[in-house]
Amino acid sequence: MVTLILLVILLVAAVYFIMLYNGLVSLKHNVSKAWANIDILLKQRHDELPKLVETCKQYMQYEQETLEKVMQARSQVAHARESQNMGALGAAEGSLRGLLGNLFAVAEAYPELKANENFQHLQGRITGLENAISDRREFYNDSVNLNNVRIEQFPDVIVARLFNFQPADLLEFDASELTDVNVKHLFNN
Repeated sequence: MVTLILLVILLVAAVYFIMLYNGLVSLKHNVSKAWANIDILLKQRHDELPKLVETCKQYMQYEQETLEKVMQARSQVAHARESQNMGALGAAEGSLRGLLGNLFAVAEAYPELKANENFQHLQGRITGLENAISDRREFYNDSVNLNNVRIEQFPDVIVARLFNFQPADLLEFDASELTDVNVKHLFNN
């Protein structure tokens, strides 16, 4: 009888251990999936920006500096994305979002550009991508938070340490991206 009770206890402990392990694996893969979703959207935006800049170049010969800054920021985002450096990505994202706002504000001074169907399509597409990226960043950070909390909670911490589960980095942003946009300033540049 004692042997049967010990076997049942061992079986329950093994099942519980397996459930903890599988839960941690699921969280780890949710973080990876959330990052992959952001990565796809960043790549799409990365591919769309040169088209937008080229369309703008046709009209905005005097605004070359703004266009060059957008392309430099695009390059910084791409580099941070490829290296999966969350700190650099957050900073580069903030810079690019601000420069896109400047670009769209500068475009207001060019009625022919604003009326251009290609520009309107690209502007709408990039704005949609920005909104989707924002939503995915929130989902990514939620996934990272769940993962990080679980690998520190008892009894999950035992399984996490045993199988070397690592915390993930949150995707954090520059303080400038968290403040309100000064629209008047954008139209004066």
